[in-house]
Amino acid sequence: MSSITIMAGPCAVENREQIEKSAEFMAKMGVKILRGGAFKPRTNPDDFQGLGEEGLILLRATADRHNLQVITEVMDVRDIELVSRYADILQVGSRNMHSSSFLKELGRQQKPVLLKRGMSATLDEFLQAARYIENEGNKNIFLCERGARTFQDDTRFSLNIGSIPAIKSKSDYPLIVDPSHAAGNRDYVIPMALGALAAGADGLLIEVHPDPEKALCDSAQALSFDMFETLMEKVCKM
Repeated sequence: MSSITIMAGPCAVENREQIEKSAEFMAKMGVKILRGGAFKPRTNPDDFQGLGEEGLILLRATADRHNLQVITEVMDVRDIELVSRYADILQVGSRNMHSSSFLKELGRQQKPVLLKRGMSATLDEFLQAARYIENEGNKNIFLCERGARTFQDDTRFSLNIGSIPAIKSKSDYPLIVDPSHAAGNRDYVIPMALGALAAGADGLLIEVHPDPEKALCDSAQALSFDMFETLMEKVCKM
């Protein structure tokens, strides 16, 4: 367990009470990195888009109270400086994996970057995107496999377990797997997470919410606290 990196928390920062409960629970579970979105890319423009800087302030203050690091998504090159003031790790969403100018700017930062694979990106495209960051001087990169868009509709995206050893064979960067977005259904997250670790992933990015049914973002895939505790118990035995 000590060598497995766990990044967990709600999809989006919604309010002080929600993020406080999440951080307190993560600290109790031994998680070191709290996730939470302040800027949320949504397919539907009418959906909750995040609290912006207010969310960043809540996330940072809460994480500090519980001695946690923060990972959050930065969506726009214009927001890199702002998000960097609050986050320990900058997350690049799948939509931005192909934005070379965005990746170059992140490469000029000193913050670690978690780069998500584009939902239709080949392995070569994924690794070349990481090189855009690396070539600007930032070699502190986490790769993140989050599933691809395919004909399959049993899950939100198709998580190719075979891509995990393939990525590991071609890159020395730590590989994090996001089973939450791949599953789209909380009942599938635990087995997919365990399968990813068994295939050689270095860590997991997990959505967890104090009350998943009331989550303002991706409620169907968020684990409850009880479910996350079950996952952590299983991970500790691996």
